Amino acid sequence: MRPSLVRLTCSLAFSALAVPALAQSPVTEPDTAFTDFKTIVSRLELEKYKATVKGLTRFGDRREGTERNRKALDWIEAQLKSYGCTNTERVTYQYAPAVRAPRPAAAPGAAPVTPPAARAASAASTNAQGGGKLRGNRARTGVNSDSLAQKDPVLRALNSEPSTPGDRQDVYCTKIGTTHPDEMYIVGAHMDGHGWGEAANDDGSGTALVMELARVFSSPDVKTDRSIRFVLWNNEETGLNGARAYVDQRQSLQGIENPKGSGTYPEPKWLGMIQHDMMMWDHGMPNADGSIPKDQRPEADVNIEFQMKSKATLASQQLAWFLHGSNEKYATDYPAQVGPHMTNSDSAPFQDLIPTVSLRENERGSQVGAGWDPNWHQVSDVFSTYSDKDFRLGLNAAQTTLGALLHLANGSLKKP
Repeated sequence: MRPSLVRLTCSLAFSALAVPALAQSPVTEPDTAFTDFKTIVSRLELEKYKATVKGLTRFGDRREGTERNRKALDWIEAQLKSYGCTNTERVTYQYAPAVRAPRPAAAPGAAPVTPPAARAASAASTNAQGGGKLRGNRARTGVNSDSLAQKDPVLRALNSEPSTPGDRQDVYCTKIGTTHPDEMYIVGAHMDGHGWGEAANDDGSGTALVMELARVFSSPDVKTDRSIRFVLWNNEETGLNGARAYVDQRQSLQGIENPKGSGTYPEPKWLGMIQHDMMMWDHGMPNADGSIPKDQRPEADVNIEFQMKSKATLASQQLAWFLHGSNEKYATDYPAQVGPHMTNSDSAPFQDLIPTVSLRENERGSQVGAGWDPNWHQVSDVFSTYSDKDFRLGLNAAQTTLGALLHLANGSLKKP
């Protein structure tokens, strides 16, 4: 597509013309409240974002089914309440990992049996899961399960408790819309991690982003016509279990006033879902020897992905371009790119139901899967690994989503 056509597409997607497919009534025309919106977006600050990521890393990798995970949930809830997002709630569900069947033995003289997981890994060598061909240089990826790879004895001890089956919880709070409390946008990130590090990027970066949005929207002088829910999922690393539990338990409750006549909607109608997963590392393709450039690349960008094979493809693509337009208006440093291969994040349970996108540091299938992020699920995913340029990429993703939500939910500043 020619650059002029890209600009035209962005402009159309960010105009009021694009909004009715995403919401049931028009939102503010972009330029009308531009000054107010710029003021609100400016309340996102690099040091506050970093401090929130740092706070999350106190709980190590926050592996689900552990005390450190439960303490992190409690801390997140306390922080949300301190921002003024006081109507916090939790979704509780049960999780027990599946028992793996033993590998079948090969008959005497027969070729070895290739396990399904190995076959899947082989297929992924040419096509990333969810779409997008792996191109160029690649580096090894995987999940570190070796405790001794973590050389920090304090962090190693913190992460030593194994996961056990049982209750799990997501935590969320809601900005209640003033005129359409029965409609809402869902903004999410997963708070669990693994790999014996601090899960600073995967997904402390996304969790901190959602928490910072909750802080800004909870300011007493910020109001929105529609509701916005800020959700921190659990069990993403084990198969999106927290997000799936939310959909299973709450989908049927949408738009139902309870109690009747109260004007209260425990589960407003879902208008769209915006997920954030790994926001800070875009250092480029691995070198020929598998090493990764040390610094954030000058052409780093925020990747906004939708799933072109979903049942809500067209509306999701429209939402993606809407966020792209928001990035052009409100992001201070890094541009955005739109891609059609959203996969492997908590957005997946929503993608066939409503307009759904995922914001990331890299394309999930073709870049993260090819080893562009050497800290993914590794002991090196700790706060000290990242520079201000890395943190600023996450901040730009927050600016992108905040600006879009102000338009979509028809936000405004209360006048003195």
